[in-house]
Amino acid sequence: MNRKNTILCAALTALTLSATAQTMKITRAGDTTIVKIEKSPQYLILPVEEEKDEAQVLLDNGKVTDTWMDVRLAQGKTDYYVPFKLNKGRTSVVKILNLKADALALRKGQMKLSNVWDVTNTDFYRPSYHHTPSYGWMNDPNGMFYKDGVYHLCYQYNPYGSKWGNMHWGHAISRDLIHWKEVEPTIARDPMGHIFSGSAVIDKEGTAKYGKDAIVALYTSASDKNGQIQCMAYSTDGGYTFHKYPGNPVLTPFDGLKDFRDPKVFWYAPLKKWYMIVSADKEMRFYSSPNLRDWTYISAFGQGYGAQPNQFECPDFFQLPVDGNPNKKKWVMIVNINPGCLFGGSATEYFIGDFDGKNFVCDSKPSVAKFLDYGKDHYATVTFSGVQDRVLGIAWMSNWQYANVTPIRQYRGANTLPREFKLFTGKDGQIYMSSNVVPEVAGLRKTFKRLPDLVIAQGKDSKNLSSSKENAFEMEMDVAPGDAAKTGFILYNEKGEKVNIYFDMKAGRLVMDRTESGRTKFGEKAEAHKIEKEFDLHEHREIKEPFRKLNSVNYKNDFALGTWAPLSLCDSKTYHLDVFVDKCSIEIFVNGGRIAMTNLVFPTQPYTSVKFYSDGNKAAYRNIKVSELRL
Repeated sequence: MNRKNTILCAALTALTLSATAQTMKITRAGDTTIVKIEKSPQYLILPVEEEKDEAQVLLDNGKVTDTWMDVRLAQGKTDYYVPFKLNKGRTSVVKILNLKADALALRKGQMKLSNVWDVTNTDFYRPSYHHTPSYGWMNDPNGMFYKDGVYHLCYQYNPYGSKWGNMHWGHAISRDLIHWKEVEPTIARDPMGHIFSGSAVIDKEGTAKYGKDAIVALYTSASDKNGQIQCMAYSTDGGYTFHKYPGNPVLTPFDGLKDFRDPKVFWYAPLKKWYMIVSADKEMRFYSSPNLRDWTYISAFGQGYGAQPNQFECPDFFQLPVDGNPNKKKWVMIVNINPGCLFGGSATEYFIGDFDGKNFVCDSKPSVAKFLDYGKDHYATVTFSGVQDRVLGIAWMSNWQYANVTPIRQYRGANTLPREFKLFTGKDGQIYMSSNVVPEVAGLRKTFKRLPDLVIAQGKDSKNLSSSKENAFEMEMDVAPGDAAKTGFILYNEKGEKVNIYFDMKAGRLVMDRTESGRTKFGEKAEAHKIEKEFDLHEHREIKEPFRKLNSVNYKNDFALGTWAPLSLCDSKTYHLDVFVDKCSIEIFVNGGRIAMTNLVFPTQPYTSVKFYSDGNKAAYRNIKVSELRL
């Protein structure tokens, strides 16, 4: 057991002193372990060994809603602990399946009773100012809405471990998009299945018959038995507690499709109807409803469109003015794809076009792929419903290739900074969508310093960034590459770990190379999606290299590589960069979000210095500002 777990174990022991009145009896009946607790406290604290197989754990209340949860209970060592909620003040019976009788978790003193769950951070890489769960696994943001001055952020959540499983909707709230408070999970896994992604809307007119302004959530229930089916839940207290509709499911695939999930619901005012988009393998299907319960199929879009190979997930759909002109609006369909990222794994792309209540007609040819972010760790982008005058979204900062093996234990998964989306016309005449950090981030800036302007013709110029050990800061600058073929800056630490961010003017690219950023070896454990493998094997076989390796810069493994974005999106000779570093992530926004790039990094020490360089021709760096950021 490492030092952090020794400290945590001691803390848990102290917390259990108040629970001495409770008794815990462990018995074995065949292959089932039965844990009986009289006068239960709030929690049974379970030891987890992350690389072991899952056992099944049940709080047996004798109800049809009782649900088995999958927990990787400790067999030989304890990596961390998770809380399992009991019937406080009453007798609780917990059953465990698929765990050997001699497993460490079943030995005396390994499972603990407590009325308190300690969420003190023990992880070096936990971000300072990005949203993360206090513990457990998190992936897709979903069910996001704004009501009564509060932003509600739900997300895919496993409260019983830091790997994917037991999908619930976790829940956090904020008044400023920056300071987030965890509250109770909104919708929990049940016997019908895991609670996959979905959306939530404010039913202003009470069309679902739960009263005006009720919050109605549509989500995917997923199981081997039922497949992927769409279900409904509702809230009458502003979105803090939800009740599942007893008539679930409200929608099943008419063709028995396996991949049928992630409903996005919106109100279409011209026809005064609710619309739902559901991802259906390689297309998006539109449905309409008068009451959020009864859904009619309308049309589909997407077959053969966008990045290839792909599988569609997590849609969003909204209207925006072009270049700020309220008289010229376009519909945007966000499609999160896995696989489909230029550099392998998961990514967010979007399509722009027109919608008449029946069909979405895309402005671009099927072969055109427009990405919302050009990093490798930006996925499952969705927007808040109920926000006026702005379209605001959040994405998950990870990639399905390696999300389960990142060097983090107490929690896994962080969300991007919230972003605002706008449409602009590019120099090629096509319409694109920008993704820029919201202005509310100004509240994070605590200290500020300006670095002198630089004109570099040859060699390098190093500057100290910060003496802070938090590795949480923002850098802004204006860059004029001039005649330089390659110019940029390197963030680095005392160990020589570094991230190289540069302009490759010959290729017309902005590049972020994290090959030597710190801990990268876990990328060798990355697992390509089966569709990617099939593509490389069949469609790409003549080249004999994975397409993601060819598209990346300086590829070493599926994590240790460089990502790039086309500078043509900016249509400029100067570039304003806004760079956010937060422990284990770097987000770059160029020219107001015309380019966005998000990548994870895992340095073993903070990046405390920056080195500017050019290849021999003059490049200018002006208005360089560094701000330390914290909540």
